[in-house]
Amino acid sequence: MPIVRSPEAVTHEIHGARFVSYATPRSGSKELCAWRGEIPAGLKAPAHTVNREEIFHLLDGELLITLDGRTERIAAGDTVIINPGATLAVENPTDRTAYSWVTTSIGLEARLADGTRIVPPWAN
Repeated sequence: MPIVRSPEAVTHEIHGARFVSYATPRSGSKELCAWRGEIPAGLKAPAHTVNREEIFHLLDGELLITLDGRTERIAAGDTVIINPGATLAVENPTDRTAYSWVTTSIGLEARLADGTRIVPPWAN
């Protein structure tokens, strides 16, 4: 039975945010990936377009989420469904770190506005 204990989670950092990876093929998952996101105060992550559906649940804090040009403020307990092909930007306009839980299928890729392709290791 694959169990990932908290100290075994793998941490990655990109664009100023931290991704603490729990479920990936390396940890025993066959179809899904899941991680905790840590979005520091004042961070405005670059917009990116995803190729897989993501379920983004905010555990703690508040964020501004821009999805396909529409911006919404979300708070702890809110969930955003990000469909394949959608363009997402995340901003933390507050003075404290926000924490999220994200789930997607294996194979997630993102493209930045300049065409840069990102294959995040916490989702593959």
